[in-house]
Amino acid sequence: MLPIPSTAQDVQDIIRINMRSLRLARNWTQKDLSERSGVALGSLKRFESTGEVSLVSLLALAEALGALDEFTQLFPLPDARRLDELSEQQVARQRASGRKP
Repeated sequence: MLPIPSTAQDVQDIIRINMRSLRLARNWTQKDLSERSGVALGSLKRFESTGEVSLVSLLALAEALGALDEFTQLFPLPDARRLDELSEQQVARQRASGRKP
């Protein structure tokens, strides 16, 4: 069982390990997954050994493995109870630039 992630590196390792386990459960070689996903074999090998991969490649790998849906849950939007609450939130937001009114 994997530990509860507390850092970005922990999450990266969990994703790397889970993706590799899912590939092996399907009895796919790295070459199989590379061909099915369109991700270069070298990129896949680097990801499985270090956890480093581009977001585009990670999404392509997830799609090939049937695990793309989980990515839509990464940044859930807050629930709005009323329309006027959304308006209040937008009014309270200020520009980050140093422009003066």
